[in-house]
Amino acid sequence: MLPERTGFIIWVSDMKAARGLERFGTVHYMSRKLHYVVLYMNADKAEEQLKQLHRLAYVKKIERSYRNEIPTEYSKDVEDKTRAYSI
Repeated sequence: MLPERTGFIIWVSDMKAARGLERFGTVHYMSRKLHYVVLYMNADKAEEQLKQLHRLAYVKKIERSYRNEIPTEYSKDVEDKTRAYSI
């Protein structure tokens, strides 16, 4: 069974040092232009690891990703209005 995973967006000041974030979880994406890292980690150990992440000198801010909470199943309960505008 797969463990529950949660995502975090970590804003960093040094991208070279940000490669060390791999020891906390799975690095999904690193933006060199905007200086942030998308990191996924196990939800049961997230609180402990966040405390360690806040101690790092190159970490500016940590935000939780709400991707798991966004509904991705859509229904067609609403009628399609594009058909009303056809010629």
